[in-house]
Order: sequence, then C-alpha cells, then structure tokens
Amino acid sequence: MKLRILIADDNELVRNGLRTLLEGQPDWQIVSEAVNGREVVEKSGRHRPDVVILDYNMPEMDGLSAVPKIHEVAPNAEILVLTQHDAPYTVQRGLDAGIRGYVLKSDAGHDLLAGIVAVAQHQTFLSANISPSLSARKPAPPA
Repeated sequence: MKLRILIADDNELVRNGLRTLLEGQPDWQIVSEAVNGREVVEKSGRHRPDVVILDYNMPEMDGLSAVPKIHEVAPNAEILVLTQHDAPYTVQRGLDAGIRGYVLKSDAGHDLLAGIVAVAQHQTFLSANISPSLSARKPAPPA
C-alpha cells in the first residue's frame, strides 16, 4: 500500500523540489498539492492523505490555522510542518495544535525523509536543530 502525501506550500519551486524528491521513494505517492491554507483543507478532505507536508506561512489561511481544519476533514492524516521558523514558541504552538512533525527547511536535506517516515508511523519527529526541551514533548491529540 502506498503512503499518500499531500504537499502544501505557496512556493512553486519548493513544491516542485519536494515532488521530485518524494516521487523517487518507493511506495510513496503524491496525491495532490496546495498553494494556500484553504486549498490544503479542501484537498485533504478530498484526497484523504496519510501525511500532509505543510508550510507554516501560506496565503488565505496560515498552516497553523489549517491544522485543526485538516484534522476535521481527514482525521487520520498526520501533519508535518516544513518551515524556516525555528523559534521554540512557534514549534510549541504547532505541537499544541496537533502536528506530528516539525522539520526546518534548512534541515530538510537530512531530516525530511526520516520525518515523513516517523509521522507516517504516528511518531513525533522534530528537526535535529529544534530545542531539545521540545523534542521530549508529545503533540496534543487531534480534536
């Protein structure tokens, strides 16, 4: 069974790079892409991905605001935030909102694939450069 992934980022270059990287993985399938928060919610409901790769900053609805709405329409989807924001407060807000993984774009080369595997197995994953005090925290269960 293929791991179904939805990519949500407003930057076309980032989406294309992610698609190229992820399509090279055996048993992984990109089911859709979204360019803003409203679209990721709608496409999550339509495609029911296993993993949503979500940018924190997007037009129309930011990634953090989209998290509970994604869980409403696709309750089994695990969410991995891929972002440049590394402030502990920002990471904690994401975990509290119900994301499962948090990967910094600067760490994506060595952390992204491992992060996707971990969240697909319902495990928390944080980039190596995220504060160690946060890495012990478990995200809140989806509402």
